[in-house]
Amino acid sequence: MVKNNIDIFSLESIYAAKARLRKILESTPLMRNDGLSDQYECEILLKREDLQRVRSYKIRGAYNKMASMDEEELTKGVICASAGNHAQGVALACQLLKVKGYIYMPTTTPAQKIKKVKFFGKYFVEVILFGDSFDDSFEAANERSKKEDLIFVHPFEDPLVIQGQGTVGAEIIEQTPGHIDYVFLGIGGGGLAAGLGSFLKQVSPKTKLIGVEPSGADAMRQSLEQNKIVRLEKIDSFVDGAAVKKVGELNFQIAKHVLDHVAVVPEGKICQTILKLHNEEAIVAEPAGALSIAVLDQYKSEIKGKRVVCVVSGGNNDITRTEEIKERALLYEGLKHYFIIKFPQRAGALLDFLTNVLGPDDDIAHFEYTKKHNREAGPALVGLEVKRKEDYQALLQRMKDQDVDFREVNQDELLFGLLV
Repeated sequence: MVKNNIDIFSLESIYAAKARLRKILESTPLMRNDGLSDQYECEILLKREDLQRVRSYKIRGAYNKMASMDEEELTKGVICASAGNHAQGVALACQLLKVKGYIYMPTTTPAQKIKKVKFFGKYFVEVILFGDSFDDSFEAANERSKKEDLIFVHPFEDPLVIQGQGTVGAEIIEQTPGHIDYVFLGIGGGGLAAGLGSFLKQVSPKTKLIGVEPSGADAMRQSLEQNKIVRLEKIDSFVDGAAVKKVGELNFQIAKHVLDHVAVVPEGKICQTILKLHNEEAIVAEPAGALSIAVLDQYKSEIKGKRVVCVVSGGNNDITRTEEIKERALLYEGLKHYFIIKFPQRAGALLDFLTNVLGPDDDIAHFEYTKKHNREAGPALVGLEVKRKEDYQALLQRMKDQDVDFREVNQDELLFGLLV
């Protein structure tokens, strides 16, 4: 650690981590993105951590932690808990160091992620499925680590893990000719922010470091605002790589001094960014990996003419989530709307709706209706897509003009969660 009114990690500790990592991985590219640069009228450089062997930066911290352990500790083996990227990083580190690893994952973890952990860990890793959530797995793994005297490889609250993540910052500085004005990076537990920030603020103190969280899991923002660790009671787990209820204590203390600001981005905006990156840039980013780009609209005027680095932290995006990503993007853009509509139970009622209510560019994306006898009207769940956001008010007006009995589901969070 280096003392400069505050404790942050020294350059020497991060360079030492970089030397260890040089044995097992190459620097990920820092690539200028012409499309984003043109859009925001500045120079956008993407740090492509999605191109790591495990498709995220997590291998850096996991390997640095384990490669720093003595032989006796390694002989006993290591243990961790994770539902995603950290598990893969620890698994690969176990294979490379030939260390036994016990990886706890929730029972709800998709089979594809479990398969990847086993692939990277080979026969060195044992996957234990426990509990319905990450917190359940974390507690079980932590308890076993104490009982069997196994080293617990924490996903973010560990000095050696943080120093490993700090090597992302060292590479960015090495790869960038001249001054960097802004660095944007996603925040989960805060390990990347603490490590990269420790390095950046010592070698380029005028560079603004902006942390980005999903609006449904903004533990760091709330903690910084209240100047104490805040544990969130409820989070939206969609951005799984950044959705934590509580940030690390050490990470929080460092973040207070190295972060210039923490911004939050709606999950729908993140989905919109994922689709845009895939369709226009051929980049497969996971939700947490897209955070640093999704936030750029909020800083459009500030970054004009500047040099900006966005850390694409991971690319482990399960293809089975594509429909949910599309749905969230459409809802965020105001292009998809759900209604409960009471249709008269008579012949031609639906045809009247199609003819007199729907506009030429409107489309029915969902229709769920069961006809029940001895009733004058029956409710249907209807999902409608409009071509332009401004078309929605015209659609509502036509429904009112035609005396359609309807209720807007999008405006009722409880009802939306139940029906959609």
